[in-house]
Amino acid sequence: MQLYLELFASFFKIGLFGFGGGYAMLPLIQHEVVGAHHQWLNIVDFTDIVAISQITPGPVAINMATYVGYTVIGNIWGALLATLGVTLPPLLIMLIISKYYLKFRKNQYVEMAFSTLRPGILGLIAAAAISLVNAHNFIDKTSALIFVAVFTASLYRIHPIKLILASGIAGLIIYR
Repeated sequence: MQLYLELFASFFKIGLFGFGGGYAMLPLIQHEVVGAHHQWLNIVDFTDIVAISQITPGPVAINMATYVGYTVIGNIWGALLATLGVTLPPLLIMLIISKYYLKFRKNQYVEMAFSTLRPGILGLIAAAAISLVNAHNFIDKTSALIFVAVFTASLYRIHPIKLILASGIAGLIIYR
């Protein structure tokens, strides 16, 4: 029972402080599930769950919570608790904000708050990307070459689904 409560509380905290969407939440999720606090997953398992969460339909943070919850607890209740934990705070916050946003959207303090959050969110997304660049993800020069190719292709605005499929096919051909 203690593990269920810890899982829910950890993902509730992630949902409460994870501004900027799923990619901005990755450092928070990594800290909670891989960090010294819980050590529920190792970095290799975490990286695999990030990859699975990105290629499955739906928001990355919710997919991550579902997969981590199931992995940590080993059943559907873990998946449900983690998913509820990460989605409940934003739902409550959005209900409150949407009630007052139209009334205060032209307020200079509200505009300043939103403009101040943007660089911080960008920093969290960059931190998530940098934390995934490690020896566990780049197993050889070929994997680094795939990364560079996909990154370069994304700069030319090639659709992400095409890049994911091409990466998967390349991985199947090269590493089978």
